[in-house]
Amino acid sequence: MYYGSFEDFLNKPDRWAVGPLAMIFVEDEVEIDTTLRHHRDCGFRTIVAFMPDDYPSAPDLVEQIHRVRLDTVRRDVVPDTVNRMIAAAPGLWMYYCYNAEYLYYPFSETRSVGEMLSFHTEERRDAMLTYVVDLYADDLKAHPSAVSLDRAHLDRTGYYALARLDPDSGFALERQLDFFGGLRWRFEEHVPRTSRRIDRVGLFRSKPGLSLRGDHTFDDEEYNTYACPWHHNLTAAICSFRTAKALKRNPGSTFDITTFHWHNSVPFNWQSRQLLDLGLMEPGQWF
Repeated sequence: MYYGSFEDFLNKPDRWAVGPLAMIFVEDEVEIDTTLRHHRDCGFRTIVAFMPDDYPSAPDLVEQIHRVRLDTVRRDVVPDTVNRMIAAAPGLWMYYCYNAEYLYYPFSETRSVGEMLSFHTEERRDAMLTYVVDLYADDLKAHPSAVSLDRAHLDRTGYYALARLDPDSGFALERQLDFFGGLRWRFEEHVPRTSRRIDRVGLFRSKPGLSLRGDHTFDDEEYNTYACPWHHNLTAAICSFRTAKALKRNPGSTFDITTFHWHNSVPFNWQSRQLLDLGLMEPGQWF
């Protein structure tokens, strides 16, 4: 279903306010259809694709998604849009990502995202930490955009976390960490300091007054925690070509980077088991 403006979409919540709901922000024409199909197959009951009119999408997806015309490269468009969605539909589990990003969670091949979130809700959790795991083509001569589903690779090591400090007190925040790794760590000289973290609260339950900030955290600090006080909780991964695309598209970095491949690169097999084995997500108490 097509909407000519975000306001037109928001005025019809009876058509889309069903969760779990996925918001896909389409920044370019790379892997739009595979992104939409992947999240459809995860079991999201509503998929909203925010994109300009001139970006194509496959005919078979027309009746399965809500396509909303939006300038997705405008500064702060993502937090602004997500916050308006929160205000319009409180009480829903929501998710957001960009095109050429793919959500994986423990046992995602056999269990739906709704099943996972039902369990997470039973554990009295209203948000889930997701790690943005960089994907990249191993051969940039064959794939100069750095995107190839068939030749996708990821880093098997090089991830670490630092204490997240309260900006006012300077003390470490409880159960919050800043996570780093992947291409943003290996090529950090080309990445602004404020964009180097790989943690994102990608899955959350909307509620009145909740607000997403520009750094992918929420103004409710409990939403930003990686676990509850008494045991480990589920986490998920968003496997993403976004950083690789940007590094090869940016004139300031593209000529300095001839390959993303290094001795710790491994082929991505598009299975949740690989991400679990590498420690890039956590099953918690869900088996």
